[in-house]
Amino acid sequence: MRKNLYLIIISFSLVSCYTYQVKKQVDPAIDNKPESKKTAATQSKKITDESQSLNSQQTSVPINIQEKLAPNKNVKIDVEGKTYKIIVDRWESDSLVAHPVHKPEKILKFHKNQINVEKIAEKRFSQPIADIITVVAYTGIGVAIWTLLN
Repeated sequence: MRKNLYLIIISFSLVSCYTYQVKKQVDPAIDNKPESKKTAATQSKKITDESQSLNSQQTSVPINIQEKLAPNKNVKIDVEGKTYKIIVDRWESDSLVAHPVHKPEKILKFHKNQINVEKIAEKRFSQPIADIITVVAYTGIGVAIWTLLN
């Protein structure tokens, strides 16, 4: 029983509510207006609009990497196939100067063309993971109280 308790305590100490998530792009071509009665003419127009929307998604506006990687942001980037968890320090011309998350003394430099813009993931709070941890903790406390009373 004690080994299981220690295992549970260790596993809780290793779990984090923060995850790295890729920020989704907002598509300006999609309208969020409520639709009225649909007719055959509007449906055919909608189909052509959707095909044009798909074409505009494929030729999307290039993302400004310097705005996405602002100073003091905690991000996970992909550079030439290798993944780095970094904190952005500054931009020097076209080069990103950063340091690894737990090693502030180590300096990393990347050219903006080396960084895969589509795989930049920001560190964010994950509510579902926090909820799961809370439920498991309350369940564990309940089981501990139940075993003490029996």
